[in-house]
Amino acid sequence: MNYAGPAEETPARSGLDLTPFRGLRYDPDRVGSLAAVTSPPYDVVVRPDGLLHLESADPYNIVRLILPQAVTPTARNEQAADTLEHWLTKGVLTTDSEPGLYVYEQSDGSMLQRGIIGALRLSEPSDGVVLPHEDVMPHVIADRAALMRATSANLEPLLLTYRGNGSEAGTTAVIERTVESTPLLSTTTEDGFSHRLWAVTDPAELAEIQTDLGSHQALIADGHHRWATYLRLRAEHPSPSPWDYGLVLLVDTARYPLRVRAIHRLLHRLPVADALAALTGLFRVRRLDLPLADALAALADSACAGNAFLLAGDGAFHLVDHPSPDLLARTIPADHPEAWRTLDATVLHATLLDHVWNIPEDSPTDIAYIHDTAATVEKAERDGGTAVLLHPVREEVVRDLARQGVTMPRKSTSFGPKPASGLVLRALTV
Repeated sequence: MNYAGPAEETPARSGLDLTPFRGLRYDPDRVGSLAAVTSPPYDVVVRPDGLLHLESADPYNIVRLILPQAVTPTARNEQAADTLEHWLTKGVLTTDSEPGLYVYEQSDGSMLQRGIIGALRLSEPSDGVVLPHEDVMPHVIADRAALMRATSANLEPLLLTYRGNGSEAGTTAVIERTVESTPLLSTTTEDGFSHRLWAVTDPAELAEIQTDLGSHQALIADGHHRWATYLRLRAEHPSPSPWDYGLVLLVDTARYPLRVRAIHRLLHRLPVADALAALTGLFRVRRLDLPLADALAALADSACAGNAFLLAGDGAFHLVDHPSPDLLARTIPADHPEAWRTLDATVLHATLLDHVWNIPEDSPTDIAYIHDTAATVEKAERDGGTAVLLHPVREEVVRDLARQGVTMPRKSTSFGPKPASGLVLRALTV
């Protein structure tokens, strides 16, 4: 058995402990193209349309592992495990010959992001090493845990951010030296992003990275449910074991700032007319007969002055703002910081979903969380539901709340660009 991490227990570290691992990667000679086998993270795939598109792109697309399709959850997980085993046997996926950390670069012409992929030693939120900033849904954790148990693999990396000190030494120096060499792989996905990956295996460079990161803490930018899943599975296995670590991408946002976008809500069973009627006397509502881009600009302007949302699904957009102060006083918990109480996501969940529309936030039959703005509107119009579009939160607000130990409502933010799934996996047994 091969796994990332030392053979014996090591003392707890005060910072990030990123460990080399033997990456599991596609053999480019056995797939149509590397771009065709990649996928967005499992929770970004718009279902069912995006799922079907990815499945048809290549018979070996990673979506068959991260979102297996079968009648029951047990059958889905068994199918993923069988598929992974089959691909390993056929040599579609192969294991790198030596452990390493991986420099990962994404670029779309307007932005450049570079970071390090490795196996991170898990820590509890109370340790202050990895900071979550959003609540999670138990049924999603259960689903991801069952899939990881069945496959004994980390199928896609989480996205974590940290704030470097601006030094050209340490991790930054290793990254900048590494990208001058020939990459292990290079591909461009259909969204226009180019992706390049390099392995760092030199012991001196690995030590340089580990020493540097050991003085930093990280914020979970994307992957709260997978991080919670890592923690659950670690608790199920005696330590030391491969489950003491989880696959992550670490990005220094002082050097490579991320885009922060909102995650929108699709209310399946609530028609727009009913949603608007319930707001009478509680919020100001204005109909906007505008294109999506102009409606989002109006939302951004209104959000500068207070809580604001954009409802869609009936062929128009409806700007919802100026909530009743009495309503907020009745519905927003007072035992949280002001920055949390004034979040749009807080008002959406605590006020609109819980008290005005009476929609359970953890019911997949009632609500979906979608990253793509246009797709949210299209699905609402097609299905007769209500799209609730939000304005994004600034990264500094997210980080400040996380450092206070305050979690935002689930699916409050979308940091990106997100790492493409399928470029490097981590098998917990080899």
